[in-house]
Amino acid sequence: MRKSTFLSVVLLSTAFLSTQESRAQDYTRWELPEGALRRLGKGLAHDVAWSPDGTFVAVAAHIGIWLYDAETGAEVALLTGHTHRVYSVAFSPDGRTLASGSRDNTLRLWNVATGQELHNLKGSNHEIHSVVFSPDGTTLASAGNDATTNYIPIRLWDVATGQELHTFRGHSATVISVAFSADGTTLASASRDSTVRLWNLNTRQEISTLTGHNGWVNSVAFSPDGTTLASASSDSTVRLWDLGTRQEISTLTGHNRRVNSVAFSPDGTTLASASSDSTVRLWDVAMGNEKCTLMRLTGQVRTVAFLPDGTTLASGGWYPTVRLWDVATGQEIHALTGHSRRVTSVTFSPDGTTLANSGWYPTVRLWDVATGQEKRTFSGHRWGINSVAYSPNGRTLASAGRDSTVRLWDVAAGREIHTLIGHTHQVYSVVFSPDGRTLASVGRDGTVRLWDVAMDQEIHNLKGSNDEIHSVAFSPDGTTLASAGRDSTVRLWDVATWQEKGTLTGNRGWVSSVVYSRDGRTLAYIEQGDVQLWDVATGKEMHALARAANGGRAIAFSPDGTTLSTTTWDHKVRLWDVATGQEIHTLKGHTDNIFSMAFSPDGKTLASGSYDGTILLWDASPGAAPLTHAADFDGDGAVGFPDFLQFASQFGQNQDDAGFDPRFDLDGDGSVGFNDFVIFARSFGRGG
Repeated sequence: MRKSTFLSVVLLSTAFLSTQESRAQDYTRWELPEGALRRLGKGLAHDVAWSPDGTFVAVAAHIGIWLYDAETGAEVALLTGHTHRVYSVAFSPDGRTLASGSRDNTLRLWNVATGQELHNLKGSNHEIHSVVFSPDGTTLASAGNDATTNYIPIRLWDVATGQELHTFRGHSATVISVAFSADGTTLASASRDSTVRLWNLNTRQEISTLTGHNGWVNSVAFSPDGTTLASASSDSTVRLWDLGTRQEISTLTGHNRRVNSVAFSPDGTTLASASSDSTVRLWDVAMGNEKCTLMRLTGQVRTVAFLPDGTTLASGGWYPTVRLWDVATGQEIHALTGHSRRVTSVTFSPDGTTLANSGWYPTVRLWDVATGQEKRTFSGHRWGINSVAYSPNGRTLASAGRDSTVRLWDVAAGREIHTLIGHTHQVYSVVFSPDGRTLASVGRDGTVRLWDVAMDQEIHNLKGSNDEIHSVAFSPDGTTLASAGRDSTVRLWDVATWQEKGTLTGNRGWVSSVVYSRDGRTLAYIEQGDVQLWDVATGKEMHALARAANGGRAIAFSPDGTTLSTTTWDHKVRLWDVATGQEIHTLKGHTDNIFSMAFSPDGKTLASGSYDGTILLWDASPGAAPLTHAADFDGDGAVGFPDFLQFASQFGQNQDDAGFDPRFDLDGDGSVGFNDFVIFARSFGRGG
């Protein structure tokens, strides 16, 4: 399976593993952002690629590019630098360079032996979906979507210099996939405009437009001999095209949902296809018949790639593993574990030793906080899970499912105790009462439901809204329940009578999250990007942290109630002083929206769960090293006059201006204006 070359284990082990010292196998600590202690989960896998010698597998993930040893399945490296999900990866023909395309609008080239970034190419004003090297390795093609122009570009790049060589124009929608013919004379492109286009690389002209698909075309691949082209579509079909006549040869049917990827075996006799129907299928190219279906997976399969010798197939997608398959037998060889879909909820166990999380995968995962190792999983929901919560004694875990059920789990035994049925739509949030006897759940059906945990039955059904309810929280003394949703209100319920006793209305927009401080004195909620802090005793508003959340949906109080953490649309966590309403720190590290946060019981660790498929554990202890402040533009650890001069030079700029620098857009609204000045002024003098 493996061939020995100078880019084998020796080089990568020397470049990467030697830097890990005693933590060589602890990949949860690799390439962490400043202030982070550990990363749980590897992010959703979007693409896979083999090195030309078959030694390594590269996985394009939400947080970067993972490199694996193909024989052992062990992690070799994590390449970070992209600021959003990585959609595509490709090795150069000599294996020395890796290319990656991302939603952060950049195309990057990496030195495989050292892991160093060689070029950062601005390939689009929007995401890049596909990258591929020419057969001679001198040219790179990239494709995506340019939101600011009237054309959808396919770009050619000089690999040595990083300079753009040419742009092909013709598609009328996002280009999802590009491929070179084996002789390097033709480029094929697949688009959401339902067409496949062929381009002559010598004349730089379009050769032909292939039509026939009735949906997005998601992937194209040339046969090794250059006579046939395969295309995969959201119309559930794979089509084979004769490149001599440019006519369709056959339509391969069998998938019952969209087909995301196709790849020819090196000898051209077999075609692999990956589908959202959770299958990988192998087809006989000559006969146009299905040869076999690989074992059914859970979640859509997004990508497939053959090992250069054709013996092994890699598949990846919306499930926690990238799988390597023996093509001859259809048996799984390795499972590269740890990849995960969007994280929707995180919560610490009462003793702080375990972190539970849920996500778009229908499994609750438990992690050992000290080691970063996965301890246990609970499976039973049919679809993804929106929220998880521990009982006060830590013995029971509750999960809120998109399948309209609430499930209770015995943590020690690792089994389901009860399934609570009553909601008529997905359940968004669950929380135990302080005494652990009652569970509250809210959901899309606009109800607040109360359950007797011991009796496994519904106690009350509170109808306080005509719209969906997103969040629910008990006061620490257990006397009040707060619920919040799309009707722009936070409703307070008397637990003794289950009657509504008050409503907090801001009229700014829908409320996504509500939480009490541990001492019960303060209630915080997010309303259309604004964080509102209320004094519970007086019922008066304390602070309105304008745009503190700015598109975020999660807030959390520290155990001592002095600090509030919020999330923002630009994938950051911000920490605020509750007493003054001043921003303290900004934590940067996630590459997608953050939907959940939780402080450990001792307040020393903050966990944040993101749609990038990972959880970051941050050092929140009082003695932690100072973190970079958002307004510390010169990086000297303090917000002072030099930072003001830089800020002043950007005042009035917006994101359409050529010199716009997003660092100065502190409120994230796309421009540097008065709100940014207010935030900067509040930060002035901090640090140092």
